[in-house]
Amino acid sequence: MSEVNYIKHLKVFYDKIIDDQRFNPTHISLYMALFQLWNVNRFQTPFYVNRNEVMIMAKIGSKTTYHKCIRDLNKWKFIKYKPSQNPFKSSEVNMYNFWTSNGQVLGQDVGQVVEQPVGQALVSYYKHNKHIKRNKHYKQENQNSDYLKVENDKDYSQPL
Repeated sequence: MSEVNYIKHLKVFYDKIIDDQRFNPTHISLYMALFQLWNVNRFQTPFYVNRNEVMIMAKIGSKTTYHKCIRDLNKWKFIKYKPSQNPFKSSEVNMYNFWTSNGQVLGQDVGQVVEQPVGQALVSYYKHNKHIKRNKHYKQENQNSDYLKVENDKDYSQPL
């Protein structure tokens, strides 16, 4: 795993796409979601992604749009994508290393994949936050309770 300079890598990415008419906001959003997951995985290559997780991060609502954009990024050599044919297994993604911390590596094409075998990620990035954000019962139970007792059970004989 080579060192990746987060800011310089993104600057090179934006410089590459600024005049590229093939890109639309969905491609950029998907790339940024994949880049964030790469960062969370400490820039290990390859890393493994869950389609639903990436779609949430990239704000993509359609599986068709997701697959079109990820295939485009693969075809345009921004990522190297190996889809999983098994719905219970994550897909493999290699991000092209556009920039290293010491400058660009000499003798290496921009966009060469940095290969290093790594095990499959088993825990979803969003797994631990779901119960907090989406627990409908908690909201319904606590919606009617009055913790400050402003409306109910006022006892004026008690000191403040």
